[in-house]
Amino acid sequence: MSFGTWADSKVKNLGWVDIGLIKFSVMGFILMIAKIWKPLLSLDWYWYAIIGVLAAIKPICKSLGK
Repeated sequence: MSFGTWADSKVKNLGWVDIGLIKFSVMGFILMIAKIWKPLLSLDWYWYAIIGVLAAIKPICKSLGK
């Protein structure tokens, strides 16, 4: 059993509330990293938008594709 199949089997047991809490915890962790590492917050707003769009391309294509 590979890590991917193991993780898929565990994710199937989660509900929408659990996944929302995971997203919220990741947001909190990223905010903590941004608070500790000051240069991360010095970027212009459009860099964050570019990073967000680039990070979303693969999951969107995978979910909307076959």
